[in-house]
Amino acid sequence: MATLKEFEEALREHGMNMALALLERLRERDRATRTVKPARRLTGQKMTPELARAILDLHASTGMTQQEIAFKVGVNQGRVNEVIKRGKWLSDDPHAPEAVARDKALARMRGDPKPKKPPLAARSKERKAAPAKAPAKARNQGQLALGDL
Repeated sequence: MATLKEFEEALREHGMNMALALLERLRERDRATRTVKPARRLTGQKMTPELARAILDLHASTGMTQQEIAFKVGVNQGRVNEVIKRGKWLSDDPHAPEAVARDKALARMRGDPKPKKPPLAARSKERKAAPAKAPAKARNQGQLALGDL
C-alpha cells in the first residue's frame, strides 16, 4: 500500500497538476475543520494537583476528547486518562506513586546519580527485624482411589 506522500510523488512524475491541485485543496479543507492540530512533541508540563483539577473541569464541562484536553493543557493523552479514570495526581502527597515516579524520571534526566542502596548487612538486619510471617496452613489433600468413584 502506498503512502500519501508516494501517491503525491507519482502524480508529480506523471504531470497530473489538476490532481495535485485537488489534493492540496482537500488538505486545506482538512486543516480548516480540524479541532486539534497535528500531533507534535510537547515539552510537557509538570503534573500538579491544580493541573489535574483543570483536566477534570475541562472533561466535565466540555465535550472535548482526552486528546484535545491533553493538547490544550500541554500533557500527553495518557496523563489525561490517568486523571479522569483513576483519579491520579489529585493530591499533593509527595510520596504518591506517581509523584515518586516523576521525581525519579526528572533525576534521571538531570543525570543525578542513583541513590545507593544500603549495604547488604544493613538490609539483612532489616529483614531480621521484620515480624515473622505465620507458617502456611497445611492443606488436607486426600487421595482418591478408583473404587471411590
